[in-house]
Amino acid sequence: MGVEIEVKHLVADEGWRLVATDPVRMAQGYVAAAEDRTVRVRIGGDRAWLTLKFGTGMSRAEFEYVIPADDARELLDQAVGTVLDKTRWHVAHAGRTWEVDEFHGALEGLVLAELELDAEDDDFDLPPWIGEDVTGRPEYLNSSLSTRGMPR
Repeated sequence: MGVEIEVKHLVADEGWRLVATDPVRMAQGYVAAAEDRTVRVRIGGDRAWLTLKFGTGMSRAEFEYVIPADDARELLDQAVGTVLDKTRWHVAHAGRTWEVDEFHGALEGLVLAELELDAEDDDFDLPPWIGEDVTGRPEYLNSSLSTRGMPR
């Protein structure tokens, strides 16, 4: 079983853009979503993945599988809520790589940064463009964004 340990922050300003690399436009939807589990479908570029996540908070069990893009498109047609449209950027800072998601469409203006960790107590430096920590806040989970829209 894989475990994903990550922190999630709002982005406070545009400083990340100066060092952002490797943008990938993504479509992401959920064929099943509950408070403690999701089945996610994601297409990024010409690749696609099916991901199952279980749990809440900073650490969650994660199972991810590459699937054919045509299958992913069919699954996205069955998505619960809105299919998210975002661009994912990679931003290096202090020896780590943050993933910055810039949302489009109904979530235009929302920018979130995530950092995967090896352990919940890992030390890491926050970049100067990082804002409020929203780790574990359900309204900032992508599954919530797809069903409930922009957090207030």
